[in-house]
Amino acid sequence: MTTNEKLAAILAAVQTDPGNRGLARDPHDNLFTACPGDFVAACRSIAEHKKACPAIVTGFYIPSAEPPANETDGPLGSLFLARALAALDCPSLLVTDHVLGDVFGATLSRLEHVAGITPLNIPPRNFPWHTWLAVDWKQTRERWPLSHLISIECIGPSWRDARCRSMRGFDITDHTPPAHFLFDANIGPRDHLPTIGMGDGGNEIGMGRVPWDLIARNITNGDQIACRVPTDHLIVAGVSNWGAYALAAGIYVLRGVKPAPDLFDPDREREILEVMVREGPLVDGVTGKQTATVDGLTWEEYVKPLIRIRKILES
Repeated sequence: MTTNEKLAAILAAVQTDPGNRGLARDPHDNLFTACPGDFVAACRSIAEHKKACPAIVTGFYIPSAEPPANETDGPLGSLFLARALAALDCPSLLVTDHVLGDVFGATLSRLEHVAGITPLNIPPRNFPWHTWLAVDWKQTRERWPLSHLISIECIGPSWRDARCRSMRGFDITDHTPPAHFLFDANIGPRDHLPTIGMGDGGNEIGMGRVPWDLIARNITNGDQIACRVPTDHLIVAGVSNWGAYALAAGIYVLRGVKPAPDLFDPDREREILEVMVREGPLVDGVTGKQTATVDGLTWEEYVKPLIRIRKILES
């Protein structure tokens, strides 16, 4: 396979809709087709950067879960992307709330080859965010030579009423740290970081790149939940974690590097997920249960794209 064929095959592996959310309800004009070229551009943006060092933002709180907690989609993919970059000697920040930050810390302490991966906690919604951005985030930017700002399954405010809404249309704004402020404040030619968003439902940061009416036509409750916050590049996948797998794989293809044995390994992903669910806790975002599953999928169904990507990388 050529490089372009591998990239196309990787994207195809993750652009299925196992949750029947309507990602491609319109076969011609849908979330998978909305941003042609974005996946390859996102991969190149990192692969061709001489000193890649992204801030990876994640966390989607499920207040109705048992117990209420962040979901497994997002954190697992964020840690995978950070691990894949660490193997290329690229450091990264894992940006999230303090609870998920502790989960990352506890999980990283059990892993090898994670030098350069650092959790960074963002404040809660009721914190004076403008002060945090002006002081704490500015200091972070001064200490870390950040190259990109990446969001993986991170909910953002809607076009309709600027509220953060679940796929069912429930308002969860009060339970959601306003991480979108990082992207709203990422303006100006001197301070701008290239941004990448990953989502699987229309309500995540990055989906503002897709026309509101397209999301409304394809996704149930799309007119209510469609996020207004855009990113420079958008990767839409059937599961947001899959988008992280695809981005990491694309970077490896473009750099001509074979992954280490513990990357793109379903068994290793299962082990890491079990630790994160136990330490968090984390919950399945669809079932609301504290189980080592993602978006209500069986493990066999969840890892199908990962196995396919591994075969592509080995070809």
